[in-house]
Amino acid sequence: MSCHICGQLAHLPDGDSHHLRCPRCNAPMHMRKPASISTTWALILAAVLLYVPANLLPMMVTTSLLGSQEDTIMSGVVFLWQSGSWPLAAVVFFASVMVPLLKIIALIYLTASVQRRSRQNLLQRTRLYRMVEFVGRWSMLDIYVITILVALVHFQGLAIIQAGPAAVAFGAVVVLTMFAAMSFDPRLIWDPLTDTDAPDHD
Repeated sequence: MSCHICGQLAHLPDGDSHHLRCPRCNAPMHMRKPASISTTWALILAAVLLYVPANLLPMMVTTSLLGSQEDTIMSGVVFLWQSGSWPLAAVVFFASVMVPLLKIIALIYLTASVQRRSRQNLLQRTRLYRMVEFVGRWSMLDIYVITILVALVHFQGLAIIQAGPAAVAFGAVVVLTMFAAMSFDPRLIWDPLTDTDAPDHD
């Protein structure tokens, strides 16, 4: 049995294993993450609900002598594309629109397949989960771009740039998908190969 906190391996006792604690960090140890599927579904649903305003509401509000302008993620991508910054437009579109959406779709697929106890593509689904975990840290690119742009514009005294309401929703989507990936127990993918169901997985 491995600890979900520090990764320490421990021998499974012959008796009751429900009260076993990690010998390294003293955290409770479980054969499977408790309520993994229901927690992951709740986090995915919240991320889906916030994904819509994250893409429809203004991400950035610019105020200058010429007036005020509100930009969404897509309007920013279009502006970068039309101004000739095609590589940057592609990176922002992929990191800010496609990555969160693909993470949500991947988590829905993984959770649904585990809940149905599917025996198909076990290795591929495990690799997909590892990929979802890996790309999670790169999903905040839009927030980084806004921060750098705000600092640059304020330094030059050209205008006032503020993060719009979509920035909060977008940040929440990133955090929720990261938590959903953390709450998902990849060991449940392989449980259908055993004769008995693993405990504490629903």
